[in-house]
Amino acid sequence: MESILNSLNDAQKEAVQQIDGPLLILAGAGSGKTKTITSRVAYLLKNGIPPSSILTLTFTNKAANEMRNRALSLIDEQLSYTPLLCTFHKFGLLFLKHHISHLDRENNFVIIDTDDKKRIIKSFDIDLPVSLIASEISRYKNNLVNPQEAIAGAQLPNFKKIAHLYQKYEAYLRQNNLVDFDDLIALPYQILDQKPDLARETSERYRYIMVDEYQDTNDLQLMLLKKLTTAHHNICVVGDDDQSIYGWRGANIKNILEFDRLYDDVKVIKLETNYRSTDHILECANKLISHNRNRHQKSLNGTKGKGDEVKLLSHDTENQEALKIAQMINDFLDEGVNLNDIAVLYRINALSRSIEEGLNRQGIAYKMVGGVKFYERAEIKDIISYLRLIANPNDDFSLKRIINKPKRGLGKATIDKLQAGAHDQRCSIFSYISEHQTELKKKIAKKPFDAITRFVDLMDHLIAKKEEGSLETLIDDLEDSFGIKSYYQMLPDAQERVLNIEEFYGLYRDFMIRNSDATLDDFLNDISLQSDQDQIDESSVSVMSIHAAKGLEFSYVFVIGLEEGFFPLLGDGTDIEEERRLGYVAFTRAKDALFLSHSESRFYKGKRARLSKSRFLSEAGLVKGSLKLNKDTAGYKKGMLVKHKIFGIGRVLAVSKVKRETKLKINFAGTTRDILASFVQKV
Repeated sequence: MESILNSLNDAQKEAVQQIDGPLLILAGAGSGKTKTITSRVAYLLKNGIPPSSILTLTFTNKAANEMRNRALSLIDEQLSYTPLLCTFHKFGLLFLKHHISHLDRENNFVIIDTDDKKRIIKSFDIDLPVSLIASEISRYKNNLVNPQEAIAGAQLPNFKKIAHLYQKYEAYLRQNNLVDFDDLIALPYQILDQKPDLARETSERYRYIMVDEYQDTNDLQLMLLKKLTTAHHNICVVGDDDQSIYGWRGANIKNILEFDRLYDDVKVIKLETNYRSTDHILECANKLISHNRNRHQKSLNGTKGKGDEVKLLSHDTENQEALKIAQMINDFLDEGVNLNDIAVLYRINALSRSIEEGLNRQGIAYKMVGGVKFYERAEIKDIISYLRLIANPNDDFSLKRIINKPKRGLGKATIDKLQAGAHDQRCSIFSYISEHQTELKKKIAKKPFDAITRFVDLMDHLIAKKEEGSLETLIDDLEDSFGIKSYYQMLPDAQERVLNIEEFYGLYRDFMIRNSDATLDDFLNDISLQSDQDQIDESSVSVMSIHAAKGLEFSYVFVIGLEEGFFPLLGDGTDIEEERRLGYVAFTRAKDALFLSHSESRFYKGKRARLSKSRFLSEAGLVKGSLKLNKDTAGYKKGMLVKHKIFGIGRVLAVSKVKRETKLKINFAGTTRDILASFVQKV
């Protein structure tokens, strides 16, 4: 037990030793959050809590794997089995594998990602942006609104269309036994809500629940956690409201701010000792975030000494900014600084162009975190579809993606005939081709028929290999059978695509070697749950958005674009407190040196604009000055009707002042939102 507690500070020890009841650990940036969580897992195990009773939920596979390894390293005995430590989505997947039958669904479902989702939507007759439809469908699911309710509640014509498309989309998923990422949370909640006995049984099984990055949970995840604590209140949530930066994708900061309203006798422990950054960096971060009103009061205290002062970099243009930063990075490299100790962060992706050019001119190796994700590249998705079809020959969704990749001369009309024939026979397309070849031969020409039957024969061979357990060499057999690399070598960006394919093949082989008992389904499920940060490599200067940088740390950090309108970003629906939290996250990524950069002008969206310094620079105590608001925000009163471009007409519930700004709490048709007065009009 001493080995677990000795390396902890007093606040961390208190958090680790608090076993029973609801616990809120407010873990400031760099305060040893992961160490505290892993030590608490180890402490529970050392006190005789069965591993099967412990459930720890995170948001990335990378975090889950790191925590599992660190927790087990603190235990000086071999466990016969380990506690469940996984992402919310992985937990949902495991739960559905056992209980989706309660929804009259089969447990051999396939998980689809965002790109799959958009392709399904595109297959419908649509005249609206795919991203809008996909976003609204996700919103419906996360609010537990079924298609019938969506149709009944839609008021505007476009949203009526989306509601009907939602109905078609859900029917398609069910027909093809597909599950999207939203379903991995929504369906388990629905099952637990419909089956109180199962909810109690599941809660009894997981008597000790921990949640990492609790500030990033959305309303549905909160509801799921409430179901998981049906039989007890032993829930420990760990997070930092000052680092809540995902409101745009549904995270609700109220979950952490109002945790004490969910459970009685909540114990709150603050971790305020920072082990990452120097005092000067922490001073700027503390000053900046202190301007937010909706937060738990806390302040980071350093352990590394004062260090270098935070430096403000001023430039005439973005090109001068990029050149200066590139030169400074070269100077650091000459002093022996490692490439992967340096990061350049920005609020909006458009700012990366000039930085990329500047680094290129100086010959500095860098990596962009963002763009097209590895698993969403066309060539990778094709291989995954082949593997999905090998794992489940009845997966029509995957079959239709790759039946003509590489090209086999099969047009849309032929594929439509296959689908229609399968529908008439009430079987999958693969089964229809295999079992009804006489009928099929009459419907299509000889050349496409031969190509289709050849395809099925090759797939049968690979399926047999899988059944034999020859998984390690399966990927080589797949390449030998279909020549996927050869196909992509004839397309644009051939070199990059082939390198991606080879990377994936290596990943597959490595997985199968490391997990000798794994099935093909295990591999497919594992890669379906990969996150952005799982793909970050550490071999060069990192250039990324602040959102992508969360959870990372670097010795030298440059934050660019600190101008009004760029950072903070201003516009409809902007939450200035979340923008400020982004600033706090950016500042606290730096361990030894922080450089904050602004330009007098930027070339953006076709024209050069003159810009003023970001208010965050004055709020952090780095420059003098105050913000001048351009719009009249006076005269708003409780009960007044206002109109917002996106949310429509709402009624003001409360009016408050934040520095020189007026903030309104508005009820939009039952949904309460905090909006700056400058973004609404009086009705």
